[in-house]
This record gives sequence, structure tokens and C-alpha cells, in this order.
Amino acid sequence: MKTTKKGFTLIELIVVIAIIGVLAAILVPSMLGYVKKSKVSSANSTASTLQKAINTTLIEVDEETQDAGSISSINHSKNATTVTVSGLPSGYTAGQVWNKITNYMEKAQRLEFVSRCEGAACVAVAVCLDDTYTGTAPGGVVTVDNYKSYSGQAHLGAALTGAIAKAS
Repeated sequence: MKTTKKGFTLIELIVVIAIIGVLAAILVPSMLGYVKKSKVSSANSTASTLQKAINTTLIEVDEETQDAGSISSINHSKNATTVTVSGLPSGYTAGQVWNKITNYMEKAQRLEFVSRCEGAACVAVAVCLDDTYTGTAPGGVVTVDNYKSYSGQAHLGAALTGAIAKAS
């Protein structure tokens, strides 16, 4: 009586493992690129949302004081309880400005950001999400190719300068 063995041979298993290894070697680097692109996009989107929150705040301040045009910058250090406002209208506090911004974007409390305002409008924002990813509004300053040169809080000024140039 003849018996047949069922199963895979060692050679077949080695070939399958080799094919999986080659596919993994091809796919992993490209997947890492998608993660970087996603994080840069998220940082730029956050900056855009923050710019809209600041613009809405400036409109409200202007309605209340008719002097929001004097505000030239709004900056925030990570986990600070308020913002630093340059050119604050008289009778208005930085805390009031901060409360309005956080009403429109609660996440702003956890962000490090700098902004440039002209004529009661926010023209540019640079946001530091973490030590690696920074975003700007208007976008296009920080990309997957150059995000490392803008990474960290020390480079927020350079990112803001690029965003201002892009806005002009």
C-alpha cells in the first residue's frame, strides 16, 4: 500500500518566506514616506485651522474695540495659560484674546505657535506639533522634503518667515 504525505516541502516554505521578505523590503520604506507626508499634512492643516480661529478672534476684538488692527502678533508657548499679544488694544487683555481663540480651537492650548497679524487679520501662522513636525498657514512652506529643517520650537520663526513670504 502506498502512502502519500500531505504538506509543504522545506523548499516551498523557503521560497514563500523569501517572497514575503522581498515584498516587505519594498513596501516598508514607501509606507514610512506616507506616514511622514501624513504628519506634515496634519501640521499644515492644524496651522490653517488656527489661522482661522485667530482671524475670527480678531474680528470679534475689532467689533468690541474697533482697534484690532493694532495687533501685530499672537504667540503661545506650549501648555502656557495665555498668549503673548503685541499691540493689544487698550482695555483688552491677552487672557481675553486667548479665551476667544480657545473657544474656536480648543487644541490650541497644547500647541506652540507664532503668528503675524496685519490690519486686523492673521496673515501667517507657524505651529509646532511636536519636536519633529511643524506646519504653516499658508501652507507649502514645510514639505516632506524639508520638514527636518523646520523641526522643533527653535525653528518656528523661520517657518513663520516662510509663511509670510508665501502670503505676500
